[in-house]
Amino acid sequence: MSKLRRRKAEWRSLKALGDSRPICIRGQKWGTARPSGLLAFLELERLSGVLASMRLLFPLLFAGVLAAQPAPDAADIMAKVADHMESAAEARKQYVYHQQIRSSLTHTNGKIARKEAREYSVFPSEKGTEKKLVSFHGEYRKGKTVVIYSEPGVASKDDDMDTEMISDFTDDVVNDKKSRDGIPHSLFPLARQDLAYYKFAMKGESEYEGRRVYQILFEPASREQCVRPWKGEAWIDVEELQPVRIVTELAIAIPWGVRVFLGTNLRQTGFSIHYRRVAEGVWFPVTYGTEFRVNVLWGYRRTIALSMESGDFRRTDATSTISYDVKAP
Repeated sequence: MSKLRRRKAEWRSLKALGDSRPICIRGQKWGTARPSGLLAFLELERLSGVLASMRLLFPLLFAGVLAAQPAPDAADIMAKVADHMESAAEARKQYVYHQQIRSSLTHTNGKIARKEAREYSVFPSEKGTEKKLVSFHGEYRKGKTVVIYSEPGVASKDDDMDTEMISDFTDDVVNDKKSRDGIPHSLFPLARQDLAYYKFAMKGESEYEGRRVYQILFEPASREQCVRPWKGEAWIDVEELQPVRIVTELAIAIPWGVRVFLGTNLRQTGFSIHYRRVAEGVWFPVTYGTEFRVNVLWGYRRTIALSMESGDFRRTDATSTISYDVKAP
């Protein structure tokens, strides 16, 4: 077959394959060394297959590289969380917000013995938290009658224990003067001075409310000297290394001697706290609560519940005045 006839045959083959112009591979010129048009087409198909295989292979190789990287150290992450919370303290002082606290004592039959609702305007100060009580509602049951009161500490002749219990518990758990949020730092492993009392383990990574988080387990470093008796799990934002959620429970049982000789036992003891991002690097606790049962030798049995909700965060300055329209419960 002459060269001219061979090229015409190649051209017809290419047109049948949908090509409308000659093909040049790697800049080669027409000549005896140039592959035929059909062979060139097959060469392109082979190359495209190789490229497709590489596109499939690269993600696997990349995933293998990521898998080979060591997992982040949980203790190092929690140390950075503590540092970030401390460094963000100045920014948090620029915010005021609204807070609702509800606490209750319930009999074993499920009936409410006493409950209180408080509303605060919160002003973080240089060393802690200042709160202004803007609304209060309380009630207790006396026989079949529900008695309503409008300020903390009101007692009846029949429930002095309830009055003391609900007031002291609320103040201890949400009004800690040494804490910036009013929440005792000893309940959660978020302060530098508390980290040494815990040991941490990485559970893994996941997504929470649209953000990547580390899931970190913690428990007391020593059960013999359990200064911080809590174990639980912390969800830590990967990008900003701030706490997103923490749940705890008692890591040790109430000692036998306390239960027998003092007649006191606690059940279902633990706390839960949820943080929300207000601005870059600035996170606040928005929900916080606990519920547990207490049994005392002389027959005092109650389920104690407390919940806190914070919101309406506003950035302000020294000359700003913030007021809230609060409806009575």
